[in-house]
Amino acid sequence: MRTHSPSPRRRSIFRLAVLAGAALTLVGGAQAAVAQAKSWPTKPIRVIVNYPPGGAADVMARLISQPVGEALGQPLVVENRAGANGNIGGEAVAKADPDGYTFLFSSGGMVSVNPHIYRNMPFDPAKDLEPVAAAARVLVFLVTRPDVPVKSAQEFIDYARKNPGKLSYGSPGNGSSPHLAAEMFNSAAGIETLHVPYRGAAPALVDLLAGQLDYMFDPGIGLGHVREGGVSSFSVQ
Repeated sequence: MRTHSPSPRRRSIFRLAVLAGAALTLVGGAQAAVAQAKSWPTKPIRVIVNYPPGGAADVMARLISQPVGEALGQPLVVENRAGANGNIGGEAVAKADPDGYTFLFSSGGMVSVNPHIYRNMPFDPAKDLEPVAAAARVLVFLVTRPDVPVKSAQEFIDYARKNPGKLSYGSPGNGSSPHLAAEMFNSAAGIETLHVPYRGAAPALVDLLAGQLDYMFDPGIGLGHVREGGVSSFSVQ
């Protein structure tokens, strides 16, 4: 974690973390920064999550905020700014004062994918954001409504082939990791389904539970529902 920006256009960014142990890496970086600027931090630090509450980024940001805040001596205040596959929250950080008190907790897709699929992004991730830490990798899982009559990934593929264009899946947005995972899966399996983009994985999961979607590639937030039987999950190799 950096205490200042090297230029007016440089900003700080957290990449998506999905392991609690990642907090150790972030704390170590923060302590090193404090050694260089002993006056920082003197007030709470704002951490913007560019996805809705309940998603993987939101859960992990809140998970690490307490230990990082305790190490720094100032609380980390998590704020959700969802929309446009992370661009709204990213813009908020890009245009914030470069004083070391505004950070972004996001997936890497906003930096690596969004510039290639959004023609008029209101900021340039490569110039306006400064990467601080890649804390962990995210795994996504194929989950379906429990009433979809399949018991394995192969059975799901066979079912989708028999119903071309009739199944729908949700994702956190165009270009998101779950969206790309689903399209790669569809292409490899030779199936055609309808993509429904959402503002985040959590809203998509809500509609999956309500039967409005048939499946999605979930970044781990639906594990509790899998255990309770609300959705079915299959490994994909």
